[in-house]
Amino acid sequence: MAILIDPPRPEAHGRRWSHLVSDTSLDELHAFARSAGIPERGFEGDHYDVPEDWYAAVVAAGAVPTPARDLLRALQASGLRMQKRRGDTGVARVRGVRFVDGTSADVDLICSDREADAARVFAAMAFVRDAAGDLAVVHSVRRGEWGAPGGWREPGESVRENAVREVREETGLVVDPTRLVPRGYERFHSRTTGGLWREGMDLLQVYEVRVPGRRPGLRPELDDTSHHRWVTWDELVDLCSAQFWWPLAEAALSPRAG
Repeated sequence: MAILIDPPRPEAHGRRWSHLVSDTSLDELHAFARSAGIPERGFEGDHYDVPEDWYAAVVAAGAVPTPARDLLRALQASGLRMQKRRGDTGVARVRGVRFVDGTSADVDLICSDREADAARVFAAMAFVRDAAGDLAVVHSVRRGEWGAPGGWREPGESVRENAVREVREETGLVVDPTRLVPRGYERFHSRTTGGLWREGMDLLQVYEVRVPGRRPGLRPELDDTSHHRWVTWDELVDLCSAQFWWPLAEAALSPRAG
């Protein structure tokens, strides 16, 4: 087991940066980062970004200097590498998520202000906010948990149409598809057979959308949700912070985000 760091070469924000990775586990990587005083915001899904002026101290703390090419090979061999587009931000990989239909998957949570490849999207969800920033949440009968409106994409439906329909069916709110703002996506790596995600169609698109007024009435069209309500951000934390997708919501939507 080793913590590896490459030379500070890539430039961004007027500085050069190194990448810090583990060749074994993210838990090991996070523990090392905490001990070295590296901020959590430096985590990019499979590595930490380390500014050049920290390089010597991080090596002194035990990270092994490694050429960039060899570091990438070690990350790939570890199975920890998170594939994402340039400009997207990896938030977390959640392993062994179990679903009510008996399927299981590892899920990558990725922040992005660009929509995912529509050909790969099997579902969409939208965090709906009112004029004051409160959020509409629904309680899924099938999953037995609170969350944002969302669900599976129907044949012939665009990703935005998918999100708009789910919001309407689960809250009664009609939102303008052009006002949907991409916030990120979830990538599913199946551990079992079955499930609507599969190789090549494995992404869930996450949006945010604003509606006018303060807490407009919620009147679901279907009975697949048992409860619905408006909540503050702190109330959302209480309701949903144990869900596997929470790190993405917190990174993209919390008052501290951005």
